[in-house]
Amino acid sequence: MEPIHILSTRSFTQEWLDRLQAVSPRIIVRQHTCDHAHEIPADLLEWAHILYTWGAFPEISQCANLRWVQLDTSGSDAALASPLGKSDVAITTLIGVAPPNMAEHTFMMMMAMGRKLPLMIKLQMKNEWPNFDFRWNNFTPNELFGATVGIVGYGSIGREIGRLAHAFNMRVIAITRPGSSGVTNPLLYQIPTLNGLTGSEPDGIYTSDRILEALPQCDYLVLSVPHTPDSHNLMNEAAFRAMKPTSILINVARGGVVDEAAMIRALNEGWIAGASLDVFEQEPLPAESPLWQMENVIISPHVAGFTSRYYEVVLDLFSTNLRRYINGEPLLNQVWPRKV
Repeated sequence: MEPIHILSTRSFTQEWLDRLQAVSPRIIVRQHTCDHAHEIPADLLEWAHILYTWGAFPEISQCANLRWVQLDTSGSDAALASPLGKSDVAITTLIGVAPPNMAEHTFMMMMAMGRKLPLMIKLQMKNEWPNFDFRWNNFTPNELFGATVGIVGYGSIGREIGRLAHAFNMRVIAITRPGSSGVTNPLLYQIPTLNGLTGSEPDGIYTSDRILEALPQCDYLVLSVPHTPDSHNLMNEAAFRAMKPTSILINVARGGVVDEAAMIRALNEGWIAGASLDVFEQEPLPAESPLWQMENVIISPHVAGFTSRYYEVVLDLFSTNLRRYINGEPLLNQVWPRKV
C-alpha cells in the first residue's frame, strides 16, 4: 500500500503525533512548525499529501501531491481566499470541537452580566460594602429562569448553548440562515460524548432575513454564526434598535458579524443594557477603543474556545477524518463550495 504523507505546521507533542500515525501503518507524519508557507521547505511541500495548518497556505504549483488541507481553525475565510481555495484540494475545518467550552463561556457571561459581577468586583477592589438600598437597586438580578435567549447560528455550538439554556428553563429562539433545514448535518463533526444528549431543539426558529422580528423577544442574544459575506455586519443599527433596552449581547462568533460603531452607540445610548465580547473587528482590540472603559461591557481576549482538552478533541476529529480518507469516504467538515 502506498504511504500517506502528513505535514503539520503546528507544534504538537511527539505523543500526539504518534497517536495520529497509529491510525494506519500507511501514515508518515512530519512536523515543520511555522506560520507562513514560504517558511516550509520546498521538498516537504512536494512530499505532502495532507497538510495540517493554521494559515500557511502554499501555492498550488508547490504542492504536486497535496490532496487535503486540515485547518487548525473553525473558520475557513483565509483558506478559501488563498490559491488552495480555488483548487481541487479538499479543505476541512475544526467545526464541532468546541461546543462545551463555548457554551460554558456563554453562560458564564450571561450570569456575570445578569448578576452584575463587574460591579461586585469593582466594589471588592475598593473594600466597599454598600448599603441595602444600593444593593437592592444594583444587584437584583435578571434571572435566566424564564428568560428568552436568541442564538444566531444554530450549529454545533448554538445547539449546545440551546441545550444548556433549556436546563436553566429558558426559552430558546434559533436564528438560522435562509434555506437551513435545522437538521444536524451528518458530515459535520460532533464530539462523541454529545451524541444522544437531548434538549437542544429550539422553541422557535427564525431565518436571518427575519431577525428584526426575533430580536424584540430576546433577553439575551448570542452570536455563534460563522463570519461570511451574508453574516457581515448582521448586527447593524437597525438590529440594535430592535433589541430590548434590557437585553444583553454576547458575541462568541467573529467581530465582523457586528457593526462595532453601531454597537458602541447602542451601548452608550441605552438601546441595549450591555455586551460580553470575545471577538472584535480588529484584534487585538486597540487601546483607544471606547469599549475598554464601558461599565456595561465585559471584554475577553478571544478565549471562549479555549479548553485543556482542545487538542484531544482535535485528535479525535483528525483521526476520524483520516480513516474516512483512507476508506474513500466523504470527509467531515469539508468546506463547500471551494471555488470562490
